[in-house]
Amino acid sequence: MLTALGLGASYWYLTHRPAETAPGKEPPPVPVRLSRAVVENMPVILEVIGRGEAYESVSLKSRVDGQVAAVVFTEGQHVRQGDELIRLDKVDFTLRLRQAEANVARDEAQLGKARADTTRYMALRDRGFVSEEKVNEMRTSEAVVGAALRADRAALDLARSQLSYTSLRAPFAGVVGARLVSPGAAVKANDTVLAVINRVRPLYVSFSVPEKHLPRLRAAMAQEDSGCRGCLKVSVGLPGDRTRQFEGEARFIDNAVDVATGTIQLKAVLDNRNEALTPGQFLNVGLTLDTLRAAVVVPNEAVQQGPDGPLVFVVNAQRTVEVRKVEVVTSSGGLTAVTRGVQAGENVVTDGHLRLSPGATVQAKEGATGVPLAEQGK
Repeated sequence: MLTALGLGASYWYLTHRPAETAPGKEPPPVPVRLSRAVVENMPVILEVIGRGEAYESVSLKSRVDGQVAAVVFTEGQHVRQGDELIRLDKVDFTLRLRQAEANVARDEAQLGKARADTTRYMALRDRGFVSEEKVNEMRTSEAVVGAALRADRAALDLARSQLSYTSLRAPFAGVVGARLVSPGAAVKANDTVLAVINRVRPLYVSFSVPEKHLPRLRAAMAQEDSGCRGCLKVSVGLPGDRTRQFEGEARFIDNAVDVATGTIQLKAVLDNRNEALTPGQFLNVGLTLDTLRAAVVVPNEAVQQGPDGPLVFVVNAQRTVEVRKVEVVTSSGGLTAVTRGVQAGENVVTDGHLRLSPGATVQAKEGATGVPLAEQGK
């Protein structure tokens, strides 16, 4: 903001200051760097700030009350699905399992006797020695013992499950975080967090976009020429580092706009094969919403902010400066697309603006990339 105000004040001063050159003596040319306006297809990129999110994340808790016997993982370790992470004391659960096994064995023996009694009394009834009521009593006793056996078998299965719960294993492949408990610590079922596991390959990147871009977002996701129908190609980078870019696809768009912020949430998926990005990390996200065909583009440095908006300094064939207002459409990759004020092939100033005024004569510095002034207009 201060830079823009400074440039604006300099522009006003330079365009309104009185002539200081002695009559009959022209001021020396102002050294500047030039670049040429060209015609290119310019992508319309929306840049926002996002944050990395684990593709899957689990806070590991015990399913039974117990005491930690051993922590068998290393903090920050990569684990595979099914790897053991924490082991609880098994003594109590082993004894409960033995007790349940004994109860089942007892019930099986009693059921065998009840069936034999029922068979014997049915034979006696057929010979007239016992009544039908006595036979029904034997059948009832057999059914009661059978029900007790089924209940004790369920208790046996429960005891086996609880014993298996003493070994806590990774539900998926990922990275385990800090150790939150130590051997000897008491844990409560579904209460104490023992460890946190994050799946970081692939990785989610969550970001929000102003609601005014929603129609263009939906239109871009519906296009097939990107090779990703129903999704949107995104470029993700680290703040302050434009040399490393990661490609991903935005497939999720929320079903409602956040009324508090006027934005809508999206999520992109990245392979993150080298685990260069981490959950919780701030990231720069660029979405290509459209492409401007045959747009006039100039370097970003050529566009200055004046009192009435953006402007550029154009150098004509006579090496004099013209100040032209421009309308900026979009910027990307160090280039800015403009819709008026500059024609393709014209030279624009990219460095040395502060000493310029309308009609000033310039001299191109070494390394300028514009059209040679002697050849412009040929």
